Amino acid sequence: MGGDYYEILELNRNATDADIKKAYRRLALKFHPASNREPGSNERFRQLGEAYDVLSDLRKKATYDKFGDSGLKGGIPLELAIGGAWSSKYAYHDNPEKTFKDFFGSSNPFSDFYITDLPLQFGGLNPEENKIKDDPIERDLYLSLDDIYHGCIKKSKISRKVMNDDGCTSSIRDKILTVTVKPGWKDGTRITFPKEGDQGPNNIAADMVFIVREKPHPLFERQDNDLIYHKEISLEMALTGFAVDVETLDGRIIKIPVNEIVHPSYKKVVPGEGMPLPHNPSQKGDLIFTFDILFPEKLSAESKSLIKQALRD
Repeated sequence: MGGDYYEILELNRNATDADIKKAYRRLALKFHPASNREPGSNERFRQLGEAYDVLSDLRKKATYDKFGDSGLKGGIPLELAIGGAWSSKYAYHDNPEKTFKDFFGSSNPFSDFYITDLPLQFGGLNPEENKIKDDPIERDLYLSLDDIYHGCIKKSKISRKVMNDDGCTSSIRDKILTVTVKPGWKDGTRITFPKEGDQGPNNIAADMVFIVREKPHPLFERQDNDLIYHKEISLEMALTGFAVDVETLDGRIIKIPVNEIVHPSYKKVVPGEGMPLPHNPSQKGDLIFTFDILFPEKLSAESKSLIKQALRD
């Protein structure tokens, strides 16, 4: 072959098995004939296959490290073959494509790197441009109205596959994603963490997307940037006036007088007491009061007479 196996893989002699796999993966993709048309790339691809074939095998590697290329290919006496060293003559099968396919575990290792039938160009593969990205992973993020009014920090733990240093195997690891909730966010707001899904040798990791889901509030109903407050009142209150005390989401008690006659479609609007506007939290929507009028189930004759007389005036 000529040349040092470690130099061919651009490694030093302290390289680990993971380093060897990672280096072969990178260089074999770079110099594969399907992606590299430069002069000498075919020979370099063959050299990479032989270097990996030796250094990825513990017995061959042990012989090469101790006795060099001549010991590996010329064979060594059995009495010197200690520590599992190779004791017979080594010869590469001269099929770097087989080494490549065995490494990637596919009869068509480049299938995942093609979007069309067009060959790869310009001397190499750009994985981020040619790999297929996984579909987004969506999770609901349940928030109270108070969380959205004030803004808050929410943390979520995810478990995902992460590629190991060898570029081939993966392991499961946990990660904490932090969502900074902005005042005024609306139900359905999407927060995207790019490429936080499972990693793999032949894919681009999916985006992790959190979708805001607004939890019901005991007092208020949200409509866009407004807050709706429902209150039951008597017919007497509807006709004669009253005041409503309500605690706002920021903890204030406000008293709202209602001096108008409350009819079925009546609404009392208090400007600036609703939800913060998402793009300008210093401004707020309105607080809108709606009323359910409770009518008496029965009236005495005297009461009816008095009501008729009052309504005639």
